[in-house]
Amino acid sequence: MKVLGISGSPRRGGNTDTLIHTALEVLTAEGLQTEFLSLADHPVKPCTACGGCGKAEEPCCVTEDPAFEGMIERFMAADGILVGSPVYFGSATPETMALLDRVGYVARHHNFLRRKVGAAIVVARRAGQNFTFAQLNYFFLISEMIVPGSTYWNVAFGRQKGEVTGDTEGIETVRTLAANMAWLIKRLVD
Repeated sequence: MKVLGISGSPRRGGNTDTLIHTALEVLTAEGLQTEFLSLADHPVKPCTACGGCGKAEEPCCVTEDPAFEGMIERFMAADGILVGSPVYFGSATPETMALLDRVGYVARHHNFLRRKVGAAIVVARRAGQNFTFAQLNYFFLISEMIVPGSTYWNVAFGRQKGEVTGDTEGIETVRTLAANMAWLIKRLVD
């Protein structure tokens, strides 16, 4: 059982990374394999909507994008997908959406996300978290994924690196989400 944890922040070591790592620590303690992926290190080019993913043997026809190489395989190998994004002008980062759009298009044609577990984590300075949280969950729902909940929305607050650790309710919400995600994956995979 494996969970892929993706930080959609272009800032290395920031609050989104912190929250994804917090969740992955809980998942690891629950006995699941985890993989952390930072989009700051893998800036994926956006989808061109050419439709080739539904026709080609290759799962995505956008070429010359080293950051996207292996992404489809990572999503396919995972039983759970955890996606985190900071709020940028009321929505998820362009890096996050480029990855989800590309993977989503391929998944619509090859159906490899169906019945996997998907969860979103959002970091906000002040506002925009509800829309961003819904935006990420829409990806999971249209992909026929199963979305676990927590004690509150999976949101924490902070702007400067490390500030999110001061949001104790947000941290506990993420930890509970991860525990619920582990519980759900164990039941679905067994």
